[in-house]
Amino acid sequence: MSDYQLIVIGAGPGGYTAALEAAKLGLHTAVVERREVGGTCLNRGCIPTKTLLHASQVYRDAVNGSSAGVHAGDITFNLGEMFAYKRAVSEKLRGGIHALLKGAKVDLLEGAAHIDAPGRVTVAGPEGDTVYTADRILAATGSVPVRPPIPGLDLPGVMTSDELLEGSDSLYESLVIIGGGVIGVEFATFYANLGCRVTLIEGMDRLLPTMDRELGQNLGQILKKQGVEVLTSAMVRRVEQTPEGLTVHVDQKGKEKAVSGEKVLCAIGRRPCWDGLFAPELVPETRGRSLLVDEDFRTSIPGVYAIGDVSAVIQLAHVAAAQGIACVNRMCGRQSATDLNVVPSCIYSSPEIAVVGLTEAEAKEQGINAVSGKCTMFGNARTVIEDPGRCFMKLVADRDTGRLIGAQLMCQHASDIISQLSAALVNGLTVNQLLSVMRPHPSFEEAMTEALERLAEKL
Repeated sequence: MSDYQLIVIGAGPGGYTAALEAAKLGLHTAVVERREVGGTCLNRGCIPTKTLLHASQVYRDAVNGSSAGVHAGDITFNLGEMFAYKRAVSEKLRGGIHALLKGAKVDLLEGAAHIDAPGRVTVAGPEGDTVYTADRILAATGSVPVRPPIPGLDLPGVMTSDELLEGSDSLYESLVIIGGGVIGVEFATFYANLGCRVTLIEGMDRLLPTMDRELGQNLGQILKKQGVEVLTSAMVRRVEQTPEGLTVHVDQKGKEKAVSGEKVLCAIGRRPCWDGLFAPELVPETRGRSLLVDEDFRTSIPGVYAIGDVSAVIQLAHVAAAQGIACVNRMCGRQSATDLNVVPSCIYSSPEIAVVGLTEAEAKEQGINAVSGKCTMFGNARTVIEDPGRCFMKLVADRDTGRLIGAQLMCQHASDIISQLSAALVNGLTVNQLLSVMRPHPSFEEAMTEALERLAEKL
């Protein structure tokens, strides 16, 4: 008889959620974690960055309060206290996860896991190696920041998001960010809010190049108004230490350009992390750097499953959590309720960005007779009150069926509004069905009605 019916490796959003689901379904379960529970999201990603963004937005709102009749005098901030606040939030949430695992009678095994063979895991813990057996093993080991082979990225002062989030007591005078995706944009927003001189470099022709073109272009304009220097179509060639600081050399449209900063953030992306997880004789099949899994999350190694960033094309905490629940249910011969094909994504810039489904261009590339409707929110009362910059909602439908197939939002509270559109996609709702909903006034989401009306005119 095995020590456990399931051993989960990694206590991030996917891992601990899967472990809790397994316990709920009656499986004797353990979860192995070599660092803090909560994984990257809670400790070095989503939660810390959003906490810092909130703190910087509080400062920015106070500084700019005069337009609303609020005059707070000499406003200052303490960066060390902001990072302490960030650590306190993560610690509080970690405590909640520990309580959930304990309450569900999930054993937390501290240490680095090594899969020696199917059904056998060695945990290198504080007191040495311990061998455990399990009926099934679930790898949820996440991802780590990428450092591409660009000369100079190993210089002191060149950081990844992990290192930047460790914090500092004083604000950098200037920061160069390489990568105009989600990570780069959110850090640019945080440091620009505090008055740091930020340069944001992106190799593609716009920020957020994997999303709707208008989102990246609009965000670039807003960041420029906030004082961020945005360089697009700029390929980084090397980083050098110079008297001016760290100098990043780029090729931009055939011309060489150099920008300098006190520090450099490499925010080019993340790669699946399963280094040292498998014994040498266990060679799992892969897709690129990701572990290859089937529709039930099984790897090529018998009894070994994988979820989240280590195997997924989309690296998001809520995707990992949903996959964890689905994987455990399928192990037990059940089906989970969540539709894994409809994935909302959010960016916590100012204003927020949230998307789900297809853009109009993506739909047409797939041969769908797609049309879109947009509301630019100049007349939306809540947007006029808060004045976050140019905001809009764009909705995409299949002209042949009238069903909604995508949404791109750039407005305040977009991350809270997107779920109702995700629900519409999951349930195959049409534009006319969505128009039957009364939306409150004044609210940001009432702009959705106008976007739907524009869309209905094209059907």
